[in-house]
Amino acid sequence: MADDPRGEQAIVQPLDDGLLALLARPAPEAAPALLGCLLSTTTPLGTVTLRLTEIEAYGGPADSDLPDPGAHTYRGRTARNASMFGPPGHIYVYFTYGMHHAVNLVCRPPGDAGGCLIRAGEVIAGAELARQRRSARRRSPVPDDLLARGPGNVAQALGLTLDDDGAPLSADPIVPGVHLRAGDRPSGIQQTARTGVSGDGGTEAFPWRFAISGDRTVSPYRAAVKRNRRRRPS
Repeated sequence: MADDPRGEQAIVQPLDDGLLALLARPAPEAAPALLGCLLSTTTPLGTVTLRLTEIEAYGGPADSDLPDPGAHTYRGRTARNASMFGPPGHIYVYFTYGMHHAVNLVCRPPGDAGGCLIRAGEVIAGAELARQRRSARRRSPVPDDLLARGPGNVAQALGLTLDDDGAPLSADPIVPGVHLRAGDRPSGIQQTARTGVSGDGGTEAFPWRFAISGDRTVSPYRAAVKRNRRRRPS
């Protein structure tokens, strides 16, 4: 049990059976079905809740049944990506470009790698706390539509860092932790290649980016930028 913000003893409610079954599926199947679900974090500072509006699916190693050259797991299990190998119903948090965290919902049974990267969401509760986190290094407040647009902004709005890697998902946002609940299914979903992924993993062979059609919080699609290596002077 954990103390809740009301000063009472609160029992941590396990993740809903339907959502847990969904997360046990391959990420390309789970990702579109997760759109509209509610992802929350609760800390002593309060609760922030996102309605998920944009998600990318990622698979496993080269020798798996779902090889994905765009995934962190493609070259096998490491200490860094261990959370992506299950069990489902947990999160995988990583640090990228030396400044941003990003969060995935882990998919598939233990031993099979997969995850759904949360690329964007609409903040439907705790907007001021999310804005405080997002505006810490900015001169002006962040507009509502941009509070959780982009993977790094999602993690920042939710207050997630590497310390949360591997944390379990539960059902009750009153209790401190990370929570996932079912939400309203969107009326329209757009599907594209993944944004900013280099190499084969960013091509139409992996159309694993899913977003709610017409939602203002969805980030624009961007193909990976090819970077030419500088030649050393001879």
